[in-house]
Amino acid sequence: MNGNYLIPANTKKSQLIFGFFTPIDLFVFGVGCTITLILLFLFQSMNFQTALLVLLPAMISAFLVIPVPNYHNVMQLITNIFLFFMNRKRYYWKGWCIRNGKE
Repeated sequence: MNGNYLIPANTKKSQLIFGFFTPIDLFVFGVGCTITLILLFLFQSMNFQTALLVLLPAMISAFLVIPVPNYHNVMQLITNIFLFFMNRKRYYWKGWCIRNGKE
C-alpha cells in the first residue's frame, strides 16, 4: 500500500467496556441509577409527575452516555462544545516560517 496505513474505525472499541463505555461513563450511569433506586424506595405511592421526577436521574445519566456519531458520547460532545465557546478565540501563529515579526 506504498506506506499508507488503513486504520479501521473501531480500533479503540476493544479498549472499552462492552465496546461502548469507559469507566467514567459507567460511573455516571451507576450514580444516576443509584439515585433513582433510592428515590424509588423513598416515594412509595406516586402519580405520573412524581414518577417522572424519580426516574429523571437515570434518564439524564443514560442520555449522557448514549453513543453519538463522530464523538464518544453525548457527554463528550457537550464538553467539546463548552470548551470551544469558553476557550480563547484568537490563535497566535508560532511556526517555522515566521520570524516573530522580525525581518
